[in-house]
Amino acid sequence: MRIAVLDLTHHPLPLLAGLPRASESIAAWLSPGLPEAEFVPHLVADGADPPSLDACDGLILSGSEKGVYDEAAWQAPVRALLLEARAKAVPVFGICFGHQLMADTYGGRAEKSAIGMVIGAREFETGQGTLSAHVWHQDQVTRVPPGATVTARAEYCPVGGLDYDFPAASVQYHPEYQRPGLTELLDRVTGPVVAPEAAEAAKASIRAAEVARDLAVDRAAALFRGIR
Repeated sequence: MRIAVLDLTHHPLPLLAGLPRASESIAAWLSPGLPEAEFVPHLVADGADPPSLDACDGLILSGSEKGVYDEAAWQAPVRALLLEARAKAVPVFGICFGHQLMADTYGGRAEKSAIGMVIGAREFETGQGTLSAHVWHQDQVTRVPPGATVTARAEYCPVGGLDYDFPAASVQYHPEYQRPGLTELLDRVTGPVVAPEAAEAAKASIRAAEVARDLAVDRAAALFRGIR
């Protein structure tokens, strides 16, 4: 099984030197629960072409510093790939921006939220109870696509997860984020990207939360194995 991981996050150097790319973090998160898969990164935000569906059995879309409204040069080809994946029933899993781009492409809407940037750990309600998850986003899905079902919601984020009526699912939170890596990332970007007081509040919420290392692994693995 070959899973193409579309890395939609620009990785600026030297600011993030030595930190794993989004595609690496995603592979490290999901591979224990899907050991039969080969995770193939495609550094789309840095200029690589999106994969051919003939060369993979599924897609994962990462987060991004972009919004769906930015229409970066790589977004149109990725949207076209998403539509092709739906037509061919190739499984797709989206994370954060991937969640937003999928919804926006499949007939819903994503846009910048009035509450602004949210960073840290937050609780989401699901059909199986409450979960804690790491988040870093200022955009949200504001209109659910036709045929999609909301699977997670938070007080500040009504559409925190979606299941589609074709092989696709997505989450607004970052299941691939682990406490040490997220804390180091915040340390790196405090000042140039995140205000110090916002970074400290985010780190306090991360320290206080118990986020499962295998968050959403079962759902993503079942999707790629064709289990509905």
